[in-house]
Amino acid sequence: MAVPIVSFVGRSNSGKTTLIERLIPELVIAGYRVATIKHAGHGFDLDTEGKDSWRHKRAGASTVIVVSKGSLAMFSDVSSEVGVEELRGRFVDPDLDLIIAEGWKSEGYPKVVVVRDQLGEVPVSTDGLLAVVSNMPIELAVPTFHPDEIKRLSELLIRHFPKR
Repeated sequence: MAVPIVSFVGRSNSGKTTLIERLIPELVIAGYRVATIKHAGHGFDLDTEGKDSWRHKRAGASTVIVVSKGSLAMFSDVSSEVGVEELRGRFVDPDLDLIIAEGWKSEGYPKVVVVRDQLGEVPVSTDGLLAVVSNMPIELAVPTFHPDEIKRLSELLIRHFPKR
């Protein structure tokens, strides 16, 4: 059985990353092994200039993998955007309990929408909508949470995605 995916979506600077950062420890305390996959719509550069891996990439390697005791990082060219499902299949430990994806609002994964001021800041499909997190009161048919209600949100996820 594939590791389940829940997607956290919302406009830029809506608080998704902070919410996820605060949610992960609650899930870990509950015994969950969690992976996160972040969609960076505007591109990114993680490698540090001058480091060996940066030098290898700059020299023309299409993939650079750095391994140390307890860590692994990979920098690789891709011809097109890679979907979260493909990433799950290729890189995620199948013994994990949950993947938290930040982004992929148009995909059919169960999702939590994070909003600051009003629902509709970013168009999001209601298919699979689990909850909305907002600092403003919102009336919906799904549970709504204030950004500080981390424990309640983790309990919802634990109910929806039981440990494997």
